[in-house]
Amino acid sequence: MNQAATGLARERRPATAALHAQPPIEADRNERIQPSDTMSDKKAESKQAPSKYPVNLLDTPFPMRGDLPKREPQWVKQWQERDIYGKIRAASAGRPKFILHDGPPYANGDIHLGHAVNKILKDLVVKSRNMAGFDAPYVPGWDCHGMPIEIQIEKQFGKSLPVAEVQQKARAYATEQIERQKVGFRRLGVLGEWDRPYKTMDFENEAGEIRALAKIMEKGYVFRGLKPVNWCFDCGSALAEAEVEYQDRTDPTIDVVFGFAEPERVAAAFGLPALPRTDGGVVIWTTTPWTIPSNQALNLHPEFSYSLVDTPRGLLLLATERVEACLKTYETTGTIIASTIGANLAGIRFQHPLSRADAGYDRTAPVYLGDYVTLDTGTGVVHSAPAYGIEDFVSCKRHGMSDADILSPVLGDGHFAQSLPLFGGLMIWDANPKIIAALRAAGTLLHTEDDLHSYMHCWRHKTPIIYRATSQWFAGLDIQPNEGGRTLRQTALEGIENTAFFPAWGKARLHAMIANRPDWTLSRQRQWGVPMAFFVHKETGELHPHTPALLEEIAKRVEQGGIEAWQRLDARDLIGDDVAYYEKNRDTLDVWFDSGTTHWHVLRGSHKNELQWPADMYLEGSDQHRGWFHSSLLTGSMLDGRPPYKSLLTHGFTVDSQGRKMSKSLGNGIEPQEIAQKLGAEIIRLWIAASDYSGELVLSEEILKRLSDTYRRIRNTLRFLLANLSDFDYAKHALPPEQWLEIDRYAVALAAAQQADWLAHYAKYEFHPVVAKISTFCSEDLGGFYLDVLKDRLYTMAADSPARRAAQTALYHVTQGLLRIIAPFLSFTAEEAWQVFQPGTDTIFTETYYVYPELDGAPALLDKWTMLRAVRAGVTKSLEDARTAEKIGSSLQAEVTLKANGARLEALQSLGDDLKFVLITSAADVETVATAEDEGVYVRPSSHAKCERCWHYRADVGIDAAHPTICGRCVTNLFGHGETRSAA
Repeated sequence: MNQAATGLARERRPATAALHAQPPIEADRNERIQPSDTMSDKKAESKQAPSKYPVNLLDTPFPMRGDLPKREPQWVKQWQERDIYGKIRAASAGRPKFILHDGPPYANGDIHLGHAVNKILKDLVVKSRNMAGFDAPYVPGWDCHGMPIEIQIEKQFGKSLPVAEVQQKARAYATEQIERQKVGFRRLGVLGEWDRPYKTMDFENEAGEIRALAKIMEKGYVFRGLKPVNWCFDCGSALAEAEVEYQDRTDPTIDVVFGFAEPERVAAAFGLPALPRTDGGVVIWTTTPWTIPSNQALNLHPEFSYSLVDTPRGLLLLATERVEACLKTYETTGTIIASTIGANLAGIRFQHPLSRADAGYDRTAPVYLGDYVTLDTGTGVVHSAPAYGIEDFVSCKRHGMSDADILSPVLGDGHFAQSLPLFGGLMIWDANPKIIAALRAAGTLLHTEDDLHSYMHCWRHKTPIIYRATSQWFAGLDIQPNEGGRTLRQTALEGIENTAFFPAWGKARLHAMIANRPDWTLSRQRQWGVPMAFFVHKETGELHPHTPALLEEIAKRVEQGGIEAWQRLDARDLIGDDVAYYEKNRDTLDVWFDSGTTHWHVLRGSHKNELQWPADMYLEGSDQHRGWFHSSLLTGSMLDGRPPYKSLLTHGFTVDSQGRKMSKSLGNGIEPQEIAQKLGAEIIRLWIAASDYSGELVLSEEILKRLSDTYRRIRNTLRFLLANLSDFDYAKHALPPEQWLEIDRYAVALAAAQQADWLAHYAKYEFHPVVAKISTFCSEDLGGFYLDVLKDRLYTMAADSPARRAAQTALYHVTQGLLRIIAPFLSFTAEEAWQVFQPGTDTIFTETYYVYPELDGAPALLDKWTMLRAVRAGVTKSLEDARTAEKIGSSLQAEVTLKANGARLEALQSLGDDLKFVLITSAADVETVATAEDEGVYVRPSSHAKCERCWHYRADVGIDAAHPTICGRCVTNLFGHGETRSAA
């Protein structure tokens, strides 16, 4: 609309006691327009003598200030004392189940912000599903075995403790940590089965894990063998894939010559009658000099071109494509005298580069062909130490090398065995420079330099790890099970295809990890863990022939006495005289097998009455694609031929405003306890719900401040609603929709439409759009429009008048819907408001989402009032311009004429005299114009007196001599039959 005159700000109208005690709704323009109308002014006004012409001043016990740090712990205590979780379960009984299976946090240390993100997201899912009409229990769990706790016991009590004592102390330590973390999680407002969580160290679960192991063994997935595994010297144990992280590290690189051992065969491969010279050889490049003493082969790509290059430093065999770069690195020149493909060099042997340094290295290395050789860097030739590389090991085994033939001089602590020539007893990292020096002295070192590269590290100790061939128990990814059919890898990949992912990119990530991973190393060399309770033949290493039955007997004992029962077990009690030939296996299961089999021993074991298999959802951080999601998928595929979950939800990590991962070392971490003590756990919940968890979750002081403002906006809206319903009894006062005013029907129709949109987001686990849209609904749809318009009717009409009760009926429906929809994320606030709104009820969390009354013609009503609100926005702009120009002092001091045509004209005329209430002016009329170009808003100051009670400027102020300071409508509202409203 053309704005033919500029407008004003509106005069503040009488407020309820509720608004005396708190700032008005944020979008109330009066607050912005009347800066002098301060809180202190309101308080002073409320202490004045009662007015002769009172408005409907109402109050509510729901305070303006949440005082969250102080009051939240009271709610936590009350929820526990009144067993609110139990009441939710009772109310949900018989509904369709929705099972979110908790990925167990590790029982070590106080909770941190990552814990808060994870547990609150789970709480959001569970509460939103319960309120959507499901039976959605939440059984929290804890991962209890493994290295970190064992390290804590070593720190506190020293090493070399008896195994039984380590287990006893570890169990006590884990129990203490669980209780501490439990307090932290409850403080965040997370509801669940806290009095009976699952723990992987519970005897029943430890026994269930052994039974799971027995089943996958019977199916043929488990084997024992020598293979390179991720090995940490500090742990003294193999590591799972999920326990490996990558950090930058500087290591020396070396280019080394393996001399010609069979020059005639080399010449023939290149089509030469003989080599022109025999000094030199094939050149390799490596970043791990410490592996050179263990070299047993060389790898070339069968299809790459390789050349003999005559140089001042000898006759060098290099990949043709790498010749120029290598010669430049070696600071020499050369001429290619012949070329051939790698396949022609297969089987030719070359001399170990340390053969001249010590007779212990007087051996040769054969050429094996391998497709994994690349030309990105190096020489196109890979040196193979099968004990210390996966591809090296596979290649050597494929070419007939036995386990006994594989050289593995590196001990579990990272030192070379004393028997290793030249370097025995040295730590491998300390041996690097000595190996380089020995190569230089032997004349086989062409070049060395330091290289900064990404390297494997232990996620616990932050120290470098290696691949190390040890005898371990594995789950074979490409073994066909005894029953036939697909391999474990094939079954798992198919399971991924049948899983829903939130967000969708998680599918490709998990697929790649399963498609490319090696066999799963199940065994660990620890004490605090579920035993791989086998009896192994002392000479052959074979399992006892009655292993399945023995595992069941051991599981029964563990079920009664925990893993300690295996430690105490006298083998003779189970295998009798076979103890002469068999010994107890000392390995423990990978801790990822503990948590990865909880679908077996929790969903269908310890908590089968509360839960069910398969779970509807697993929800964890993005690192769990290689952790719990991964191990659960593999165990589920082995045990059941499918994943134990129907969907996976992944969230990102917490970072600061600069995108840096939060950590103690950087000093940029914000602990949840700190936020809860300062602002309240509700603000943490709001931050998590308002964040797009599919990426990184950014947190800063500025973000917390902004969220606190959002919280206040929502809380103030609730306070207004509750205050203005404090004299409303739905059973007595509610009116049917046909008796509501049109704007009331619009408000309820809008709330219902918005809720449908919010619930669609909830159904897809999209929480941040819900928070954003609810905030907008409170500030713009309610505070900025409906409640703003409603104030005059609520405050000035007779308390029991139909028009006021109609407004309260609409507010009642809106409050019902709003409180339930915010309950999943603003749990403390929703519960507090609910107890005011519906006193005498147990909790809001036994409710389901509100079903709004059906309204005839709702779509048309929404369209009409959307247009009216757009017109109103234009009028408001004109009024504000007029006030800025000092033509008027407030919106109620103005009278407006709207010139309109077409649909706008029809909509405006339909409001009749109520148009002025929608525009919040003292008078408003509509004139018809021929075209849209002629439309406009005309503002003029009122020439009438101001009513003391309603603050409208009206011609009938003083019409009743007995009440000279108030207008005619206030007289009838106070002393007569009351005014009539049609639309607003």
